[in-house]
Amino acid sequence: MFTELSPRAIRLREAGHKLTNARLTVLKVLEESDGHITSAEVLEKVAQIDSSIGRASVFRTLDLFTSLSIIRPTYINSSVTPTYVMMPDGHHHHIVCTNCNRVIEFENCGLSAITAELEARLHVKLTGHLLEFYGLCDKCI
Repeated sequence: MFTELSPRAIRLREAGHKLTNARLTVLKVLEESDGHITSAEVLEKVAQIDSSIGRASVFRTLDLFTSLSIIRPTYINSSVTPTYVMMPDGHHHHIVCTNCNRVIEFENCGLSAITAELEARLHVKLTGHLLEFYGLCDKCI
């Protein structure tokens, strides 16, 4: 089913984790989601691909991917159900419209200097970040 491994699958393997069918299927769903997907949507899409993959396997995989900074949960629209976002290169940035819930992604967040300062001052090695701004989009202003 999976012939060529994505960079995230390679990262999973390099971190010492097995590339199980369940993990690769969840990863495929996440990668095809355009970066924003709820756990309910992941469950539904995984079931469409392989109905033998159980809920527990999906949630364990989401937890594993979160711990490896492959994804991060975010609470767009103040929901108690997280929306998972892909973390390309260990970071993700977006603006959420508080009126229509539109999500606008952007690339350069300008946090390189702050990251270096935090690492030096707090003696840590940062592996990623999720930056969210909230406000009104151009259609809602």
